[in-house]
Amino acid sequence: MPQLDIRPATEADLPVIVAMLADDPLGATRESPDDLTPYIAALKRLTDDPNQHVVVAVRGDRVVGTLQLTVIPGLSRKGSTRSIVEGVRVHADERGSGLGTLFIEWAIEKSRAENCQLVQLTSDVTRTDAHRFYERLGFVASHVGFKYQL
Repeated sequence: MPQLDIRPATEADLPVIVAMLADDPLGATRESPDDLTPYIAALKRLTDDPNQHVVVAVRGDRVVGTLQLTVIPGLSRKGSTRSIVEGVRVHADERGSGLGTLFIEWAIEKSRAENCQLVQLTSDVTRTDAHRFYERLGFVASHVGFKYQL
């Protein structure tokens, strides 16, 4: 199997990234792979922000995964910095290959390098396989999350 590289996402990666975001029951209802315009604008905002890290995993010449890591300075916990992992997706034919574990390990190491004291993530309540995956990697389901749709 070819080596895996994790690198910053580029605009050229967006068709594959959006396809992966849309490739599940939840994403299928909220993503629009046929119109990349909002994704292009969003990626520009993200790449202009030094606290945002949108990356892709590339095997050979093929994008096979993506995630976003956000670094947030804060006042709580004695002024600690935390990171949030978002939008983790692995291409369907790479699931079970260990890529998800490598991705999360990358996010944890990047968070350490950014002097974060805590790595957080949320997962939809319906994603029970993902919950088991994160717990296996040492994450603890310690909070209840809320959102307010605008």
